[in-house]
Amino acid sequence: MSCFTKSFTLCVMTLLPILAGAQTCQTNRILATTPTNRFTINNDGTVSDTKTGLTWKKCSEGQSGVDCRIGTATTYTWQGALQQAQSVNNNGGFAGYKNWRLPSIKELNSIVEEQCSEPSINLAVFPESQDSGYWSSSPYANGSSVAWLVGFSYGYSGGNDKSSGYFVRLVR
Repeated sequence: MSCFTKSFTLCVMTLLPILAGAQTCQTNRILATTPTNRFTINNDGTVSDTKTGLTWKKCSEGQSGVDCRIGTATTYTWQGALQQAQSVNNNGGFAGYKNWRLPSIKELNSIVEEQCSEPSINLAVFPESQDSGYWSSSPYANGSSVAWLVGFSYGYSGGNDKSSGYFVRLVR
């Protein structure tokens, strides 16, 4: 059946993700790994994970606002990402806390949503997240010039050169 024989609304809903490059989720095939009810969305720009006990900044660095639509997500080198966490803490902190840091690779992997791609993260919890790499604090064992990151296009972890530019989401 073509779009011409389906209802207009159904046709647009089917084509919109293809046309807009929107997130795709396979909710009927894969169980959610980061269901929204696992998180408490706080009124201070943070999100608390009831499973891990971690508190995350809701927005990527460079973004702000209730829906993270103010500003633009900023990329950093690995050293710049570590320094950004220190800068946030040294400049008054965020949401009343001055102990923000770059997450470990294990912590960053804990927010990958395996039923979704482009990005592979729960957008109800972490709106406007990028479908690209986010730095972790974990250096790569096989090379001093490499650190771990999570590519949120499909949720894969890997190492990349510390001089490359990737996004940052801080945790405490």
